[in-house]
Amino acid sequence: MLIYVQHLLGTGHLKRGALLAQALAATGMRVELVSGGMPVPHLPYPVYQLPPVRCAAGDFTALIDENGKPVSDTWRSRRRECLVDRLVTFQPDVLILETFPFGRRQMRFELMPLLKTARNARRRPLIVSSVRDVLQKRRPQRVAETVSLLNEHFDKVLVHGDPAFISLDESFPMASEIQDKILYTGYIAECDEIDRLPGTNGREEVLISAGGGAVSRRLMLTALEARPLSKLRMLRWRFLIGPGLPKQDLQTIKAHADGDIVVEAARADFPVLLRRCTVSVSQGGYNTVVDLLRSGVRSVIVPFAGGGETEQAFRAQRLHQRGYALTLDEAVLTPPVLAETIDHASNMTPATEFIDLEGAKNSAKYIVDALASGLGC
Repeated sequence: MLIYVQHLLGTGHLKRGALLAQALAATGMRVELVSGGMPVPHLPYPVYQLPPVRCAAGDFTALIDENGKPVSDTWRSRRRECLVDRLVTFQPDVLILETFPFGRRQMRFELMPLLKTARNARRRPLIVSSVRDVLQKRRPQRVAETVSLLNEHFDKVLVHGDPAFISLDESFPMASEIQDKILYTGYIAECDEIDRLPGTNGREEVLISAGGGAVSRRLMLTALEARPLSKLRMLRWRFLIGPGLPKQDLQTIKAHADGDIVVEAARADFPVLLRRCTVSVSQGGYNTVVDLLRSGVRSVIVPFAGGGETEQAFRAQRLHQRGYALTLDEAVLTPPVLAETIDHASNMTPATEFIDLEGAKNSAKYIVDALASGLGC
């Protein structure tokens, strides 16, 4: 199995891909996880690293290489050859493209040749699109183009969510046109073993996090100013800084650290800290929300809405409506408002309605069953 993931701003896409690869490998499959984004630490599965690329914060149209320079046609050609070569060399029974064709249009220069090579292979692999529960809103023309690509190239669409909580048609209006391809897997979460790690970090703390951290500056600095205004100011406040936060912003946050303000890099035991903390304050990325649901922690979500993004706000609003968390719009994010919201969250009892969090295991089972039945081969 070959899994392609391209993360451009945060790290959630690659983390989810790594958890999926881990579950598939546990079935006895040989899995190669190919990453096209910047390297990410603490992954549960190793990656084959393509020449890395990212986008500028808030601008998903401009691709930047590992040296901070705009990518060239020569760079694109090298990436394309490298990716197609992995397919030819690995000869997978299954090819999974994370997000595409629902997103990642800027990577068409390598993904369309990859799909053509896969379809023309002597032993054509099962070709699968892997997507989150919520998709970015698109123009009708873009949605129709996505449906056309799915019908032409893809056998199945794995939707990593629970339709009882959020169904694909709520963010993808032509879902009925591809209904025969859609399979809901449940949300992809960490394995339970991580919850049994020893230690007391997180207990009676306010935990501030933002995934990869590339667009977390405002949330982190606002939380620092909110602390003395909150009734929880006597607790330790732990700030987990993702690898994407600019160094100057990290230094600004660290300058405020003292005995009751801890500033450190994002941790592999984040789910454990969530289970122990008093209140969590975070953005609304997929992986963070899944961790929040698993932990049952009282939480405040401030969804990222820059660059026209709608996905986090949609998910956060649904969590708020169902009683799992409190949501605070970035437009009204100020220290007093955040402090007041944190105080309210500390008194709430989060909802406990069942949501399927076995997405990795369910995905692996489906793919094993599909191969056994000869689907796509």
